[in-house]
Amino acid sequence: QKPYRVMRAALDSVGRDIVYSLCQYGMDRVWEWGDDVGGNCWRTTGDITDTWQSMSSIGFGQNGHEAYSGPGHWNDPDMLVVGFVGWGPQLHPTRLTPNEQITHITLWSLLCSPLLIGCDMTRLDDFTYALLTNDEVLDVSQDPLGKQAKRVSVNGTIEVWSKEMEDGSKAVGLFNRGPHKANATVAWSDLGVTGRQNVRDLWLHKEAGTFEKEFTAAVPRHGAVLIRVEKALEEARGKK
Repeated sequence: QKPYRVMRAALDSVGRDIVYSLCQYGMDRVWEWGDDVGGNCWRTTGDITDTWQSMSSIGFGQNGHEAYSGPGHWNDPDMLVVGFVGWGPQLHPTRLTPNEQITHITLWSLLCSPLLIGCDMTRLDDFTYALLTNDEVLDVSQDPLGKQAKRVSVNGTIEVWSKEMEDGSKAVGLFNRGPHKANATVAWSDLGVTGRQNVRDLWLHKEAGTFEKEFTAAVPRHGAVLIRVEKALEEARGKK
């Protein structure tokens, strides 16, 4: 920890705001003490690569780190690997499939990870641009409450992650880590909510409907559905 404390003191002497990012590659459980040495974010893992194995193992391995994340001090599971990526002049299109890229951006947004674009910005195609500029998805990442998501249920290859939002709603990721399309269900009891809830699909920018106890979506292989869950208007009025 000592080198990081020395650097923090040096940065403090400069007299202007500087984001202090620690690159400890997750060693020595840096998430437990990164804030204590003055870090604003810290790498929680080794380097990511543009493969399903790398991205998924890193992203889904962040559960449990949420206790150490909050405004001004963030867990960082490494940069985004969508678009044209690589090192040096020989760049290549990401090896992640479109569904895997949606999982990537969905999970990193739920995790409040620094969204560091790791691709050639001059070669953004329409799909990559849409991934990086979806306002409703970015709102999940940038929510002022700054609560990192956690895993709330696992059923085989299906995982559900939930993030508390400042307005009282829940951002929920339904993930299918399996090789085939499958249904994913989130129960309101897993979210700590009751009664009729409105569900909005954030990638599709559309209302999915109002549901009593749970919501189910068909999720493609290695894919994700990102929804926002909030109490139905009639339920909210009844409690006022």
